[in-house]
Amino acid sequence: MRTFVALTIAFVTAVIPVYGQAGIAATPPMGWNSWNHFAGHVTDADVRAAADELVSTGMRDAGYVYVNVDDTWQGKRDADGVLHPNDRFPDMKALGDYIHSKGLKFGIYSSPGAKTCGGYEGSLGHEAQDAKMYAAWGVDFLKYDLCSFQDNMHKAEAEHPDDPNAANALMVAAYKKMGDALKATGRPIVYSLCQYGVDQPWKWGPGLGANMWRTTDDINDTYGRMIAIGFSQAGLAKYAGPGHWNDPDMLEVGNGGMTEDEYKTHMSLWVLLAAPLLAGNDLTKMSEADKSILMNKEAIAIDQDALGKQGDRLYESGDLDVWTKPLSGGRVAVGLFNRSWSVRDVSVDLEKIGFKGNAKVWNVWQGKDMGRRSGVYTSRIPKHGVTLLVVSK
Repeated sequence: MRTFVALTIAFVTAVIPVYGQAGIAATPPMGWNSWNHFAGHVTDADVRAAADELVSTGMRDAGYVYVNVDDTWQGKRDADGVLHPNDRFPDMKALGDYIHSKGLKFGIYSSPGAKTCGGYEGSLGHEAQDAKMYAAWGVDFLKYDLCSFQDNMHKAEAEHPDDPNAANALMVAAYKKMGDALKATGRPIVYSLCQYGVDQPWKWGPGLGANMWRTTDDINDTYGRMIAIGFSQAGLAKYAGPGHWNDPDMLEVGNGGMTEDEYKTHMSLWVLLAAPLLAGNDLTKMSEADKSILMNKEAIAIDQDALGKQGDRLYESGDLDVWTKPLSGGRVAVGLFNRSWSVRDVSVDLEKIGFKGNAKVWNVWQGKDMGRRSGVYTSRIPKHGVTLLVVSK
């Protein structure tokens, strides 16, 4: 196992400049995923309805193009090892065709383990077979969730107690196997690693052909969980760029567990992080506030900026945070965050982010030109709220 670990590390080091297949995920992927709202009850009809709503609401035109079926679509494998969908998904190829007919892209879910998180069939031992099947269905995105493969990792730890890298090396090899299988199909498929940040995937994920990788455990529709995940991303900016993105998990906007200000904080933080934007709500029941947050063109433009830079924390003072993200054209996006339970003033020194003298300040959520500013810019922010700015010369 020690030799295997060394070879794995050598492999990753050798190929880390290669970011998946050329042209895939040049900006952070955007779309919709079934899990946050529908979880294990999702059906073919739910997914088709989501595709319809992405078009009719304007979300597709705003950039949300991936329609991703998460866990629990799987049925059983036949005698030849072919995995068939369950009765909630009568024809996956037809579903993919429907999604494509809407000008959208089709995403799916599996696991390197024998079982998925929901206890359905995983891809262990069937990686090449499944990858070919996905390509035949017209799949454009694969979320590959660690799940039961953790049992294999625990076994490796027990069998090699003197080798602290045994389990993680086994995991890396499993993700490499599917990455190779996807590449071999010849179809451009976004490869999304979902293994909760185990063993710092931002360091080795690109070398396996991954386009994005989870940096945290699962999000949920609460302010506390959302900010714990979002603000934990400080320091990871250098690992993101065109074709390879840090993923702090999907969006909860519209699921009802947070206030409008808290959802604006959620969206602001994710766009500053250049995170994949995968809506996780019931698109058929969106409020106008939900739509205004998810489809704010200027917020999306920060996330999708061609420079491809992830933002990072500028400074933190108690419950107040200031984050910045470099943008094309010498602009800078700035997030002023108030994590406290009362209205607070949050400030940023414009000179410290590269703007000496007058700078133009635009308030994204207000859609308002704040005029020419210099020195310290201060904004009064409600509890759990945010001011999202774009500053330019």
